[in-house]
Amino acid sequence: MEIKAKLKDGITTVKAMAKHPMLTYDTAKKQGVEANFITHITATVNDKVVLDMSTSQFLSKNPIFKFSFKGAAAGDKIVMTWVDLLGATETSESVIK
Repeated sequence: MEIKAKLKDGITTVKAMAKHPMLTYDTAKKQGVEANFITHITATVNDKVVLDMSTSQFLSKNPIFKFSFKGAAAGDKIVMTWVDLLGATETSESVIK
């Protein structure tokens, strides 16, 4: 996952891209494989949850997420984790600039 986090005027804006094929049930059936897409995404800063999101199969391949929050400082680490339908997870971190 690629994460960019910038702090400006007390608000941290995060833009993240999750690298995932996001195979819907229909697409997977046509390809003869199992459906697999991201089902849950979590972001934390200093062990505080700043994003907790459930998703569905209707996101594009390699989806991009953008969100903002207050309460972080430059130099803090943001940690994002996604879980897909088959139970695979990926965790990435970045420093807030």
